[in-house]
Amino acid sequence: MKIETRIGTPYYLIDEKKLLKNLKKIKYLRDHSGVKSILALKCFSTWAVFDLMSKYMDGTTSSSLYETRLGYEKFGKETHAFSVAYSIDDINGLKNICDKIIFNSVSQLKMFYNEVKHIKIGLRVNPGISYSHFDLADPARKYSRLGAISQEDVMSVLDSISGLMFHCNCENDDFESFSDMLDRISRKYEKILSKVEWVSLGGGLYFTKDNYPLDKFCRILKSFSEKYRVQVYLEPGEAAITKSCELVTSVLDIVKNVKTIAIVDASIESHMLDLLTYRIVAKINAEVGGNEYIIAGSSCLAGDVFGKYKIRDELRVGSKVCFVDAAGYTIVKKNWFNGLKMPSIVVKRLNGNIEIVRKFLYKDFLGSLS
Repeated sequence: MKIETRIGTPYYLIDEKKLLKNLKKIKYLRDHSGVKSILALKCFSTWAVFDLMSKYMDGTTSSSLYETRLGYEKFGKETHAFSVAYSIDDINGLKNICDKIIFNSVSQLKMFYNEVKHIKIGLRVNPGISYSHFDLADPARKYSRLGAISQEDVMSVLDSISGLMFHCNCENDDFESFSDMLDRISRKYEKILSKVEWVSLGGGLYFTKDNYPLDKFCRILKSFSEKYRVQVYLEPGEAAITKSCELVTSVLDIVKNVKTIAIVDASIESHMLDLLTYRIVAKINAEVGGNEYIIAGSSCLAGDVFGKYKIRDELRVGSKVCFVDAAGYTIVKKNWFNGLKMPSIVVKRLNGNIEIVRKFLYKDFLGSLS
């Protein structure tokens, strides 16, 4: 990708053509299975590209009042609300802006039922099965608080709800594992599924990945939907935006401590936090070669390291370094640690125009404090 030298680094560069590739697969899924896809705002909330995304997706799902408001105001279409736990202030803010409200527990559903009974109500169910590479993100981990466990509890509120949510996956690109999981859910909850109008199967499914068996995916979802006569929803986050964004940085210094270390004007702690949380090496847009570098961030955190790389081109002060797959769980988690300059948000539109949609200044840093 051509680097825009006129834009000061660091910046997130979202490419709408790359985004469109994912969105077309999402539309294909709807056309061939009847499944509706709603964007998981916890993963990606950059509303500067919502006009494009809303043409291919059916709405948004959230994890809080503020995310729900964002989806309602900036995306439109269906607005789903979910939270691990609501306060009464949350409920008062949500009850007139969301189409569906999903509770994490039977106790909260009963607590707030009278306030939201005019909305389609759902309940999250924990089936005790999941797919995740990380215990931290496993929705069915030991002592998980995510979703109702007891079928008896679920049965007790069936007259109060119209739908169910099963969010069991994290970064699952294995079709066979999902197919098996769907079969197990179908068998275990057959009596319950036949009594609701809609079912969300959550997010964490990489069905837009290259070579994913999308037609098989469509068939099993359509079969599930027809068997129980339910509208099926998916909540793609990463699947909607994967490979559509880069974090563009500049090298500030080159230092040596046995190995050569290039320090860039961004931070894994501040700008790609998920990689630090899960101990994942950042992927870089560079040709492989004989020059070895540790690429590190500019915060004071000793472990602020993007990774170790062997690249073709020699890095110098001022060289550009681009980290790929920088959309999901990055822009939504960016923070002001160390008071570092926050990356601008830049969009390359479908027509090729480059638009700086947001620059962050000292006043933004000041306003985040008190």
